[in-house]
Amino acid sequence: MNGFAVGAWAAMIGLIVVLFTFDLFVAVRRPHAVGLVEATVWSVFYVVVAVGFGLALWTVAGAQAGTEYFAGWVVEKSLSVDNLFVFSIIFARFAVPAEYRQKILLFGIAFALCLRAVFIAIGAAAISLFSFTFLLFGLVLLWTAMQLIRHRNENPDVEDTWLVRRARAIMPVGAGYHGGRMLAVEDGRRVVTPVLLVFLAIGSTDLLFALDSIPAVFGVTSEPFIVLAANAFALLGLRALFFLIGGLLERLVYLTIGLSLILALIGVKLILLFLHQDITRTVPELPTTLSLALILLILIVTTIASVLRVRAHPEERAHPGALRVRSTSPDDRASPPSDGHPGGTAPTRMPPL
Repeated sequence: MNGFAVGAWAAMIGLIVVLFTFDLFVAVRRPHAVGLVEATVWSVFYVVVAVGFGLALWTVAGAQAGTEYFAGWVVEKSLSVDNLFVFSIIFARFAVPAEYRQKILLFGIAFALCLRAVFIAIGAAAISLFSFTFLLFGLVLLWTAMQLIRHRNENPDVEDTWLVRRARAIMPVGAGYHGGRMLAVEDGRRVVTPVLLVFLAIGSTDLLFALDSIPAVFGVTSEPFIVLAANAFALLGLRALFFLIGGLLERLVYLTIGLSLILALIGVKLILLFLHQDITRTVPELPTTLSLALILLILIVTTIASVLRVRAHPEERAHPGALRVRSTSPDDRASPPSDGHPGGTAPTRMPPL
């Protein structure tokens, strides 16, 4: 592949904008709690769109481009499940009413996609300028994998991100949600509503996720067009997926371990690629098709093992993991509640490795 034409970029970005606009005016024009049927329909729709785009890419650009896209999309989709854990924690900590959640998710995902586009551009430039970029990305992924394993019992601190702290410092925070608006007037003064804080919390935490997910996709393709497409179509379906499997997340007790293995696998792939291209051709590369097969195998085994573990130990709950340990009370280590109220269930044991 020698890159994609301007027309291909315009078509992909146009499709993303159309889908976002469609989501905005059709899915969330009326604030309401999302039911299982609605979430299922939207989830299937976005999977069909993502697969359809991949098949079109396969037909137009060839099997290599198609395989790399599907591998990148699967990687992003699997890593995004960890995002759903964090979304659940954020909604619980800020006590977000059910009818406002999908609107906040939609704008948070749009913000995250814009940030990721910037990161992808920086990553692509770094790869073209510095031969050691693949080595750096691989080491970052291996470090992230080890940190997730070490701190798999932790929940990230979603209320203390830099953006949330700055918003609290600049303007007073109101008490109510005011119909889902970000700004409102209380007692004659303009205030920030919790909606804005939740939006910033989602955007800033996804920024941290992007630091490992984007290098992970660069591990299966060095083509920026495919990296952006995989990110976009994985993120666009995230809103519906949250409402579809939200109640099942806490049952995936081995998810963090599975994601750590995926990150480690792609980290090794990137390091082998660097050694093969810059040191000696005798170092083998890990083919994209094999990477995709191993990733799918890890996801299947992780899911089955989690189901069996929870069936035997129903008191156990999953955590999204954290890249560093923070000072918390025992209650902060509780699993995120699924009813959208602050607090959580009693602390639970994590399954052994």
